[in-house]
Amino acid sequence: MTTTSAGAGLTVVGIGADGWSGLADAGRRALRAAEVVLGGRRQLDLLPDELSARRESWPSPLLPALPGLLDAHAGRRLCVLASGDPMWFGIGARIVELVGPDRVTVLPHPSSISLACARLGWPVERVSVVSAVGRDLARVRRLLAPGRRILVLSADASTPAALAALLTDAGYGPSAMTVLDSLGSAPGDRSGQAHGFGQAHGIGQAHGIDQAHGPERRWDGTAEDWAHPPGASLNVVAVRAVAGPVAVLRSTVPGLPDDAYEHDGALTKREARALALARLAPAPDELLWDVGAGSGSIGIEWLRAEPTCRAVAVEARTDRAGRIVANASALGVPELRVVVGRAPEALAGLPAPNAVFVGGGLATEGLLDACWAALAPGGRLVAHAVTIEGEHELTIRAARLGGDLTRLGVERAAPLGGFTAWQPARALVQWAVTKPCR
Repeated sequence: MTTTSAGAGLTVVGIGADGWSGLADAGRRALRAAEVVLGGRRQLDLLPDELSARRESWPSPLLPALPGLLDAHAGRRLCVLASGDPMWFGIGARIVELVGPDRVTVLPHPSSISLACARLGWPVERVSVVSAVGRDLARVRRLLAPGRRILVLSADASTPAALAALLTDAGYGPSAMTVLDSLGSAPGDRSGQAHGFGQAHGIGQAHGIDQAHGPERRWDGTAEDWAHPPGASLNVVAVRAVAGPVAVLRSTVPGLPDDAYEHDGALTKREARALALARLAPAPDELLWDVGAGSGSIGIEWLRAEPTCRAVAVEARTDRAGRIVANASALGVPELRVVVGRAPEALAGLPAPNAVFVGGGLATEGLLDACWAALAPGGRLVAHAVTIEGEHELTIRAARLGGDLTRLGVERAAPLGGFTAWQPARALVQWAVTKPCR
């Protein structure tokens, strides 16, 4: 949906640390034809004096002011400068969202990710990227696996040290780390001793967080032995993940071990959790309500399964809500939203979900009705019951609304005297239903 009246003369031009000399002909033509150029102060200073356009630097904060800025220049030939690829964690994506893809021309420059991969010899398609610019660094934890290549877009000078501490805490202390700075500038001393910063990236650049560029440099080490002092504010950190002897492997496939969570017993157990996630079927950009979240395991594994998904964990007890926050951070999905309150009252005002999981409180008056009413057409609802009363409620709902009823019984081997015997867990009934589109 468009919210501005920017005209067809809007061009977003990616620019690197090499400035005007590194621009392709299309970018130079757009800037020569522009009446107004918007960008960070450092970016504007990279342009030659010959350009006749009026230059305006970004206000701070930028994003709230952006729609008004575009409206103010509607009808003019407008160029917006963005670092590297404007559509890669950049201002270009926000502008396209505001005015529509048919009214913007985007001219990308190699991103810091492309440049970093070129310097490291890494295939871009095999690299995982995490931005720490305005985001929680704990997201790295979701990606940790032996041999994985990760590029982290740093928020500031403290990010490399914070990342090294995170990797070490997660048992990945032997991981190789490389800080790359001044990407796109003239090659300089790459011996790994000095640390400056070059190409900025993402929205952080649009906020005017700029640094002077020096020659390209890199320095290397391992996470557990990281001892380099903080450098400039922005940098790119490359990680080649190596698991240490105490590392615990956490797959993104639903069904993590129960001991992956801090809990007081309010936990959907591993087998039931895997079955629930299979029926909830996380898909890109979808929203889940985890109602009566307990330890947050369903919402957490929903987010781990599909990184573009969103989730809201609704939990009445504040102590459990605190555990949900800790579990989400430890498992690499700190974006999980936690709402403290008792459903169905706590559901009021939440955005409509694409999927709902109800793990308890089935006898609460109006709970299932509120969840079903809020569910988007085509959405999935999954509910679990371990009591006879809850099972009765689900049976009635299934008769009225359809869906599948499944009874799950799990037995685990456990010591019995000097022998081993099967120990049954409490049986569980699952109701899984899809809301009709009409």
